[in-house]
Amino acid sequence: MNIILFTIIVLVAVGIVSAVILYFVAQKFKVYEDPRIDTVSEALPAANCGGCGYAGCRNFAEALVKADDISPMFCPVGGNTVMMTVAQILGQTVDAQNPLVAVVRCSGSVEHRPRTSVYDGASSCAIQHVLYTGDTDCPYGCLGCGDCVVSCKFDALSMNPATGLPVVNDANCTACGACVKACPRSIIELRRKDRKDRKIFVSCINKDKGGIARKYCAVACIGCSKCFRVCTFDAVKMENNLAYIDSKACKMCRKCMPECSTRSILELNFPPRKATPPAPERETAAPAEA
Repeated sequence: MNIILFTIIVLVAVGIVSAVILYFVAQKFKVYEDPRIDTVSEALPAANCGGCGYAGCRNFAEALVKADDISPMFCPVGGNTVMMTVAQILGQTVDAQNPLVAVVRCSGSVEHRPRTSVYDGASSCAIQHVLYTGDTDCPYGCLGCGDCVVSCKFDALSMNPATGLPVVNDANCTACGACVKACPRSIIELRRKDRKDRKIFVSCINKDKGGIARKYCAVACIGCSKCFRVCTFDAVKMENNLAYIDSKACKMCRKCMPECSTRSILELNFPPRKATPPAPERETAAPAEA
């Protein structure tokens, strides 16, 4: 009986000593956490999409609290409203940023890009991109497996069965950038979101020379530079046989689109163009009678 009692006393003593040691160790290595992190985290949308560049909203909140200047940091899902709220919590100021929206820079539908092979494997753009060029000969065009659709958490992307291309729902797009990262061919880009969701962009990323690009796709950019020459705002850039329209510099004058012979420049959500009246016929004087 004395042995049992002695054992119990020893165990209790060991437990008490261990508890005391753990308490002092915890106090010694205690990490202080700024209470504003919880407040900022509650103000964020809790999407955990990674569009801000951090692993999640909690990590972003910690970075915001520790930053001396939060103006370069932005939550694409919450937008300017959330960033203004965060700035008030932290006693800082931020400038409003132009909203962005995802744009699919490929018009190589079944109609414009003939299928030359059939892929019989895992339905993944990432896997197809590694294995071969795709169902068509274009090594730059959309592979059509929908990796971007799967990556989107906001139901902003869907596959059009008629064209085989992804379609962006501007109303749902938060510009988190998940689809941009998911596309192995980098055909999805975040561009400035203008009023009434109007857009003008080159819907092609083929860098091959004109004849080769046109052979792959009927609406490929052939690098003719006509759009570049007509732009008066320095918004069109030419590089690697490909035209690119800078959404920040573009003034939506719409001069470039009619110049494109392959219709690779798209203008969306604009009113119809006014028909140009035909030039009046010139009257020819009747020959004088002898």
